[in-house]
Amino acid sequence: MHTVTIHEAKAQLSRLIEEALSGQEVVIARRNKPLVRIVPLEQPATRRTLGTAKGKITIAEDFDDLPEGFEDYV
Repeated sequence: MHTVTIHEAKAQLSRLIEEALSGQEVVIARRNKPLVRIVPLEQPATRRTLGTAKGKITIAEDFDDLPEGFEDYV
């Protein structure tokens, strides 16, 4: 746990947020009395929906045909 004063928190907020995101608990105190704790928000688990691109992507009929001039590279 990392405790800082309000003044330090104002000056170093970005760094304190990065510390919290990396898993370290950050506490902001006034006159050595803890007031608040900075912790990352829990991200809700999202489920992927399969098939959302169905019908939007097509493959050309000649996709597997070798283009002209590439016969030497086979």
